[in-house]
Amino acid sequence: MLRVAVVGSGPSGVYCAQTLVQQEPLARVDVLDRLPCPYGLVRYGVAPDHEKIKSLQNNLRTVLEHDRVRFLGRVQVGAGGVPAARLRELYHAVVYCVGAATDRHLGIPGEDLPGSWSATQFVSWYSAHPDAVDDGFLREARSAVVIGVGNVAVDVTRILARGAAELGPTDMPDAALRALTASRVTEIQMVGRRGPSQARFTTKELRELGTLPEADVLVDPAELALDPACADPSSLPAPQRRNVEVLRSWADGTPRGAPRRIRLRFFLRPVELLAEAGRVGAVRFERTVPDGRGGVAGTGAFEVVEAQLVLRSVGYRGVPLEGLPFDAGSGTVPHLAGRVLRDGVVAPGEYVAGWIKRGPTGVIGTNRPCAKETVTSLLEDAPALARREVPEDPLAVLRAEGVEPVEWEGWRAIERAEAELGASLGRGVVKLPDWQSLLTAAHGKAP
Repeated sequence: MLRVAVVGSGPSGVYCAQTLVQQEPLARVDVLDRLPCPYGLVRYGVAPDHEKIKSLQNNLRTVLEHDRVRFLGRVQVGAGGVPAARLRELYHAVVYCVGAATDRHLGIPGEDLPGSWSATQFVSWYSAHPDAVDDGFLREARSAVVIGVGNVAVDVTRILARGAAELGPTDMPDAALRALTASRVTEIQMVGRRGPSQARFTTKELRELGTLPEADVLVDPAELALDPACADPSSLPAPQRRNVEVLRSWADGTPRGAPRRIRLRFFLRPVELLAEAGRVGAVRFERTVPDGRGGVAGTGAFEVVEAQLVLRSVGYRGVPLEGLPFDAGSGTVPHLAGRVLRDGVVAPGEYVAGWIKRGPTGVIGTNRPCAKETVTSLLEDAPALARREVPEDPLAVLRAEGVEPVEWEGWRAIERAEAELGASLGRGVVKLPDWQSLLTAAHGKAP
């Protein structure tokens, strides 16, 4: 029998567990997660109005209900929890799928002013992540600036522009729904330092902005004209060409007079967040132009854009996990085909998959081949790994050492509690937003 611990229950971790039990009939897999709820960013990163993508939880559920897979939530690995070295003693192999847990910074003055947030903090709030805090994101805000032009930037822009009728049927926590319903934000500017042909959002996400019933989408033709590829996008790769075509159609369109406006801005680089009454009041941008090498150069011309809310969406970054090597430059764990490297040498029985392996790139489906590569390496090593004696049941040892995991039935109890909460509010499923309510529900008590 091969006993494997997978740390992280997001897509990369679940795909690792799935590949292991499919390819090795004697493998038993414990999927550990710091949170009492599975699914990682599918639960806490996918926007609540993206029901089709969120339905991927059903596929992940099938894996976690496999008779040789066990979900163990609320198990901290590393600092303050089970040391990595101890986990290695309890299992033949450990696969770390811990994602990229923090955000990149702009590195400009005023970035930490009240009212300036990472997009991840905002997403965590409206997705009911138990670590999130409600510090009044929308308080006194009339205009918002979203810095970045990737899919997360599109998500937060869309959520800010949606009305109560559209958000009510989602699983958004009630406090976030009430705050967004009462929001006075009418002007939202999503800003990129490069041109439209270099934006990282997908066309499907981009087009959704144009379907919002309460928002007009505005694009400045002069900013499109700064990008040489916009004049004739035929030579662009298909995804970028489609993006440019959508943006050009909006630049040529006529606003409907909707109550909110989304402005897509390009070739503006943030240089400073400006304070007003002790919090952010505006963003100072420098106009940029293409430098001919795929980047941009500053022009020395500046523009100040009003904003009482700034959401920074400029990428994720991995963080070190105590007991594992870490490459600070790339924000990943050094590896060879998924095998962890310590000082350049393969560490037997330690593996990585997902963003902590390759960096925060790709879409959910990218995790499948990434997991397959790692599991292939693990199974090649399995004959040697399985010779080492490990406890017959690592969970019994963990419990004896004070770990109190939320198992699958505890998670199912959370699901029932969220359905009951939604029914009491006249909505569908509504997420429980904090540790206390989640753990209370996991133990079978009413939230």
